[in-house]
Amino acid sequence: MEIRPATPQDVPQVIPMVRKIAGMHQALDPAKYTFRSDPGEMYRHWLVTRSHDPRSVFLVADAGEALAGFLVATVVDEIPIYKIEKVGFIHDVWVEEDYRHEGLARQLVTLCIERFRQIGMKQIRCDTAWPNQPARDLFTRCGFRPSTVEMLIELE
Repeated sequence: MEIRPATPQDVPQVIPMVRKIAGMHQALDPAKYTFRSDPGEMYRHWLVTRSHDPRSVFLVADAGEALAGFLVATVVDEIPIYKIEKVGFIHDVWVEEDYRHEGLARQLVTLCIERFRQIGMKQIRCDTAWPNQPARDLFTRCGFRPSTVEMLIELE
C-alpha cells in the first residue's frame, strides 16, 4: 500500500468516499450533518484545489487497482485574539471498509502531522462527531487530546 500526495486524477475515486463519510456523519447527527446537495460534487473542485495547494495536505492510500482511503487537511486562520494565528485542520479521514484495521488511518494522520510540521504549523486540530469513538481513539493514538466540546441546540 502506497500513501502518497493526491493528484487531480485521484479526485474521481475520492468522491465516493466523501459521500460515505458524509452519510456516516449524517446518520450520527442529522441536525448537524445534513447537506444542501451532494457533498461529493460540492467537494470536487475543492479537492482538486487542495491537490495543488502547498499549504494543504491531501493524501491517498493507493492499493494499486483502487484507492483504499484518503485524508484532506488545510491551514486555517484562528480568530485574531489568540497567539497562534494559523493552525492545521484535518477535515476528513476515510479508509474503505475492506482496508480497515491495517493501520492506514494512523499512517495518513501521521504523515499529515509531519507535513504540517514541515510547513511550520505549531498546532493541528480536528473535529470528530461525538458518537464516533473509533475516530476519537485514532486521534488519541496519534497524540491529539480533547480541547473543546461543541454543543448544539436545535431551534424550531
